[in-house]
Amino acid sequence: MPRQAKSTSAPATRTPKTEPHGHLGFEDKLWAAADVLRSNMDPSEYKHIVLGLLFLKYIEDAFEERREAIKSAAANPKHPDFIADPAQRAVLLGETLEDRDEYAAESVFWVPEPARWSHIRSQATQPTIGKVIDDAMDAIEKENRKLRGVLPKVFALPNLDKHNLGKLIDLVSGIGLGRQEHRDKDTLGRVYEYFLSKFASSEGRGGGEFYTPTSVVRLLVEMLEPYKGRVFDPCCGSGGMFVQSLKFIDAHNGQRKHLTVYGQESNRTTWRMAAMNLAIRGIEANLGSKHADSFHEDLHPDLRADFVLANPPFNISEWGGERLANDVRWRYGTPPAGNANFAWVQHFLPHLAPNGTAGFVLANGSMSSQQSGEGEIRRKLVEADLVDCIVACPGQLFYATQIPVCLWFLTKSKSAPGHRDRRGETLFLDARKLGRMETRVHRVLDPDDIGKIAGTYHAWRCGSDGIDAGVFGGGVIDPGGRGRGVVDTGGRGEGVVDTGGRGRGGFETRPAGAHGMDGRDRIDAGVFGGDATDPGGRGRGGFETRPAGAHGMDGRDRIDAGVFGRDRTDAGVFGGDAANSGVRGVGVADPGVVDPGRRGRGGFETRPYEDILGFCKSATTQEIAGHDFVLTPGRYVGAEEVEDDGEPFEAKMERLTAELAAQMAEGARLDEDIANALTSIGFWRKP
Repeated sequence: MPRQAKSTSAPATRTPKTEPHGHLGFEDKLWAAADVLRSNMDPSEYKHIVLGLLFLKYIEDAFEERREAIKSAAANPKHPDFIADPAQRAVLLGETLEDRDEYAAESVFWVPEPARWSHIRSQATQPTIGKVIDDAMDAIEKENRKLRGVLPKVFALPNLDKHNLGKLIDLVSGIGLGRQEHRDKDTLGRVYEYFLSKFASSEGRGGGEFYTPTSVVRLLVEMLEPYKGRVFDPCCGSGGMFVQSLKFIDAHNGQRKHLTVYGQESNRTTWRMAAMNLAIRGIEANLGSKHADSFHEDLHPDLRADFVLANPPFNISEWGGERLANDVRWRYGTPPAGNANFAWVQHFLPHLAPNGTAGFVLANGSMSSQQSGEGEIRRKLVEADLVDCIVACPGQLFYATQIPVCLWFLTKSKSAPGHRDRRGETLFLDARKLGRMETRVHRVLDPDDIGKIAGTYHAWRCGSDGIDAGVFGGGVIDPGGRGRGVVDTGGRGEGVVDTGGRGRGGFETRPAGAHGMDGRDRIDAGVFGGDATDPGGRGRGGFETRPAGAHGMDGRDRIDAGVFGRDRTDAGVFGGDAANSGVRGVGVADPGVVDPGRRGRGGFETRPYEDILGFCKSATTQEIAGHDFVLTPGRYVGAEEVEDDGEPFEAKMERLTAELAAQMAEGARLDEDIANALTSIGFWRKP
């Protein structure tokens, strides 16, 4: 039986390390200054002015920091590059400081003299400042191949107020963006994200073409967990999906080099914006050699991605479908020429690797529409067992549209190694009640909301042991041998190696052969830190078995990113009281071992997956067929029961009607007071 939503929260996603967040303190001031530029310009025009200036200042800061480092090294007797003779140092420095390779070696863009910020600022009050900046952009593109055709050259436009442009330059001059301390805080990235959201809000419907709200992107990323492999977004906008994917890796102590980014964008200015957005964060990406329409000119035809992340334009009618009537991509049915929703779905699928997963945003109509063959396409997708999860989202998440949206998750294989066998099952999540109103018209999903949704999906996907695909990443465990019992989470079972009597830090491990672990894949002495393992205590299950300290593991002796590769565990997970013995279970700790519903200091929710009335339901293909292949989560999760407050119906009605009578009497009194006040000044005549 499904439990009630009120009883306890669903499993949450793993808590990553803290990442920079919140305001930096100057965004609003900078936005106000930039907004002055509007005058005769639309947001779609002046956003390129502001973002272009921020980019220019960023690369200048990084460039100057590198120059200072070269000078400091030459003057430091303890540095290998020290030059003792002052005259010789001056000569060699003059050459070295203008050597482009010195900057490229540190992934710093070369900035030629006409493009340096000092020159631009000195010209800020001149009427020719627009041309000065356009020339600077040209010069940077010529010297840096990655930026060619990317930077905006719109500063000399006649409708741009040059006086206000100069004021904006002065303000930007006082903000540090590109030095190491600012890169560590992701200062420019956060300013960029802030500005993109403000521009999207200002532009209204048009803003959705380049920006997906951060909380929506983060939810997609947290659910898919793109630790390593190829990520593809065929309608990438300003690149937000890629940015959040890399943030996810950073937050979980992963390695960026394990993720390869591919994208495509049809709008030229948006494509350029994406290239700048990724460049400022040092993200290497293949966005194609130009902007191009994914339907009609696929720039990555042979790509088979491990993850597809996308927010395609909603319900677009003019996508050229009539020219693609017999396209090979329409394996599950020809999409209607008047709506591209299922054209996008079928464009994503051929780009998935055999075990790949796609997560994307669609309008709610995609879950239930029966028009123009869409219901038939949806039926075939379900019967092909491609639909893994559907999430109904709350309204008002997007700046660009009030159309309710949902998230689709498709997978090429529900029986792939790393997760439980989910063939014939689909998870439905109704998240419409989650989120909070950030403004009068815009809702956001907070981290707890994202954790609740993603954690439920992970628990369902993992099965009875809660060990997710990436837990033992990086080859620690043979990819073919995940099984469902690498770490035993229930009883002692035969072959179990007891590591301290099921103490508060103990593991139970089955023999290597039983569950696909081989000798190479054991967790070695480094796992428990220092001398935490018994020199001869490597059990047949491949674990070092001697506990460290009185409780098996102390707070410092966590299982870290170097062991699991994907940092599924945190310092607090096994430290202190964060988890009791048994140490794993669905959601990650054994149910009954860790107090249900208690997060623990490691940030893990511990409950195994179960259906929750009004929130989540795991449905079979037969159940979906019984609903005529309509995928609206509300049809499956049911209604959350209202808690009985114990007040008898008759007593409640008597109390409520008494309250209503009092309120009506007060309303009548206020009406009379208003009428009397208006009468006293000659503006009221009683009817």
